[in-house]
Amino acid sequence: MRPPKGRTWGRRGHTPVVRVTAQGTKRVSTAALICIKAGRRPRLIYRIHLDRGPAKGRRKGFTATDYARLLDAAHQQLGGPVVLIWDNLNTHVSRTMQELIAARLWLTVYQLPPYAPELNPVEGVWSHLKRSLANLTKRNFDQLTALVKTRLKRMQYRPGLLEGLVAKTGLDLQPS
Repeated sequence: MRPPKGRTWGRRGHTPVVRVTAQGTKRVSTAALICIKAGRRPRLIYRIHLDRGPAKGRRKGFTATDYARLLDAAHQQLGGPVVLIWDNLNTHVSRTMQELIAARLWLTVYQLPPYAPELNPVEGVWSHLKRSLANLTKRNFDQLTALVKTRLKRMQYRPGLLEGLVAKTGLDLQPS
């Protein structure tokens, strides 16, 4: 529930103060894909995972199965084979994930080099999202979740923003 910090303007001599409760260990995790196809506008497909507190032995973020469900949803929405360019998150390269990928004949996966966030356009989505949330406080977990969903939904309807995030990577994603 701690918001990202951002710079702000305030009256001279009056430091702006943002009060937060910072209660609990609740977490909103997101996973997203920027989907591009020649001649069509880019699309942002995302899923949100809510972790409402501590539980022994349970993963706080997305599991391999959660990522597989996201990929299945993308395949269904896009209606064709999917070529996925992925970073090296430990869940993405796990044995379980490799088995889930192998079971999907319509999916081809390429790994980005290690430590190359500048090549991943989804990193731009997270940066944009965090900047839009800076200095905003929400009273509870449900309000924070609703705000994150609203901001991601806005990004879905800004194809120029998504095109810019893809272009910023410098990757040539045109079929050869």
